[in-house]
Amino acid sequence: MKDMMIGVDLAKNVFQVHGALRTGEVQFCKKLTRTQFSAFMAQQEPCLVVFEACGSAHYWTHEMEVTGHEVKLIAPQYVAPFVKRQKNDAADAEAIVIAARQPEMRFVAPKTIDQQSRAAVFRGRERLVHQRTADVNALRALLYEHGHVFPQGIRSLNRMTALVEDKDADLPVLIREECMDLLAQIAEKTTRITERTIKLKTLATESERARRLQTMPGVGPLTAIAVEAFGPDMSQFRTGRDFAAWLGLVPKQHSSGGKERLGRMTKAGQADIRRLLIIGAMSRLGWLGQRSIIEGSWLSRMLARKPKMLVAIALANKMARQIWAMLTKNEDYKDPALAVAA
Repeated sequence: MKDMMIGVDLAKNVFQVHGALRTGEVQFCKKLTRTQFSAFMAQQEPCLVVFEACGSAHYWTHEMEVTGHEVKLIAPQYVAPFVKRQKNDAADAEAIVIAARQPEMRFVAPKTIDQQSRAAVFRGRERLVHQRTADVNALRALLYEHGHVFPQGIRSLNRMTALVEDKDADLPVLIREECMDLLAQIAEKTTRITERTIKLKTLATESERARRLQTMPGVGPLTAIAVEAFGPDMSQFRTGRDFAAWLGLVPKQHSSGGKERLGRMTKAGQADIRRLLIIGAMSRLGWLGQRSIIEGSWLSRMLARKPKMLVAIALANKMARQIWAMLTKNEDYKDPALAVAA
């Protein structure tokens, strides 16, 4: 039934299913186990199935598409306003259907299996980096307790290692042993981070899309893979500004009564791509990158009158819009300043 919509409140073992016509008439409301859910959906005529975007939503999207259903994912924050009174599984499933019926509703693009795989490798590397940072901080704290002060950051690791390995250093035996154990954990995590970095760079060389993205200054293999793994199909954005807004690279609005009030960056979008674009923008504004900035260009004028971090955010926004243009037009990067000069 093409007019049927089925909202599903996903869980680990028990799913709540709410079926209704697009006009609102409820057809069924069922609680099903994982096995029962698969069998039940296979028996239904092809229709629109709506999930909240969550951990298993992409898996079930692929499963439902195999059985001929059309699937849409909706962000949980867009479902919450439609929950009636008390929150429970049945109310959530009904709210999913009501939210999906709204003509102006925005949906989440499902990830392909290839995107999920690349995202897993990328997130695995990020997790190891965070764990190594925690170990380095623990090492620094131990040494600080015994009178040895080191600045924050991985750059001080060699100096801390030299101190711990110095037999003449005034460190208690137990503290030295703890520090040596931390250093072993840091070295092991560094090796695993390097392995994943190499894997991601290899993946970036195998993709024409990632190669194209790397023609832009400030975009390296990790940023290119992040765009591939976490970014949706660019055709769903009308303009590059929409993609930049999706990343959260736009100011918060507190406008009212016709008066425009803009605040700090929203940070409401995809965090991995946004962070890497800002890092790439900062690298273009560093002492090495500034050599390539053309005098009189937009970037040079911004640097002359604005703080560097603010300029980096603006540049990251511009880079996001350029990425949208490159991927929608299937073209390599073209420097706007050089194009105007030509």
